[in-house]
Amino acid sequence: MDTILVKNIRCYAFHGCMEEEARIGSDYRVDIKVKADLMTSCLSDALEDTVDYVSLHRIAREQMAIRAKLLETVAHRIVESIFDQHKEVQSVMVEVQKCNPPIEGDVAAVSVRLKRKRNER
Repeated sequence: MDTILVKNIRCYAFHGCMEEEARIGSDYRVDIKVKADLMTSCLSDALEDTVDYVSLHRIAREQMAIRAKLLETVAHRIVESIFDQHKEVQSVMVEVQKCNPPIEGDVAAVSVRLKRKRNER
């Protein structure tokens, strides 16, 4: 399997369990890694024969815009949307990172990483 990576998608969103997080929001980063057979696109040089990274970016932005309490929920929605919209994708890794989380101590970020295979959903 071949790999396409979209790294460091920056978003401002309103996820979290605290009411303050729903009002104020926070900075987030999303990384996406998909595996698919890219031989056809390697030979054709045609966008329609590959997994368009613009589409992966759009999926991440759309799902990040829908509020959730847990990063796990947002990451899961991104994974499922990728599988639904890109039949050629065989596996997905999504990491959603909350920058400067509202917890005690000096913490730069917290993140959740989900890895899923199409045939194991």
